[in-house]
Amino acid sequence: MITVSLKLPSPLASRLADTARVMRMSKSAVIRDALEAYLSANDGTPETSALSLAGDAHGVLAGPEDLSFNKKHLRDFAG
Repeated sequence: MITVSLKLPSPLASRLADTARVMRMSKSAVIRDALEAYLSANDGTPETSALSLAGDAHGVLAGPEDLSFNKKHLRDFAG
């Protein structure tokens, strides 16, 4: 096994210690299990689509759905 070290904020370190104690596991085992679950849920790839990066802004404004490609919406912008 490869050793990896990390720094945790105190509240997270306390939660980790409490979880390890309750589950009767080492802190390393809890971290390994959590990391495995996280990577499995995300298929090991981060969400990098434009929608995932700006997801909280999606649907905030109202307007035509074809705004980005319908030329009739661009008439007033022609120079």
